[in-house]
Amino acid sequence: MALTRPEPGGALPGRTGAQDGARPAPLRGTLATTACMETLQVGYLHAVAAAAGCSLSQPFPDNGIDWQVNHGAPEHTVDDEVTIKVQLKATYQVAPAPPGPTFGFTLDNEHLVKLARTPVAVHKILVVMLVPRERDQWLAAGHDRLDLRHCCYWTNLAGHPVTGRRRTTVRIPTTRIFDDRALCEIMTRVGSGGTP
Repeated sequence: MALTRPEPGGALPGRTGAQDGARPAPLRGTLATTACMETLQVGYLHAVAAAAGCSLSQPFPDNGIDWQVNHGAPEHTVDDEVTIKVQLKATYQVAPAPPGPTFGFTLDNEHLVKLARTPVAVHKILVVMLVPRERDQWLAAGHDRLDLRHCCYWTNLAGHPVTGRRRTTVRIPTTRIFDDRALCEIMTRVGSGGTP
């Protein structure tokens, strides 16, 4: 029995629907864009955690923190497994590869107070994902890779003051790209008794 090999993107031969070979726009679901952004950033976090050798857990019920990331290594001095808490946010209002050393991101003061608390038993970080406005630009798959756009950046807001009446703009460093190396470095610092 011969199996038909799918075309890129899963379309079967003869089912592209386009005369010139270009693929037609897919019929996307009606889920709200903000809900889709949440799902996309969770996928990004899972990919980074997998590459860093970390496990993930989701607090239930959610009390203002989205995920806990655990990193086990015998080299840690405070424990053989350390944990950080991660708050995920996403926006399409900031262009990719923001110029300058930081970009602004506005948080509800209630969220900021939770992220800025110090001292803490378990450190927290904010991870902000910049995504394209159009969903058809969020990812591209090929035989050798999956490109997920655009990028996540992280920061530790411990001690950050509340400055707005209801919301406060915080500055996110553009040098702190959230990838597997960054996560390993964060966990190494926490594992030695330091801060993210």
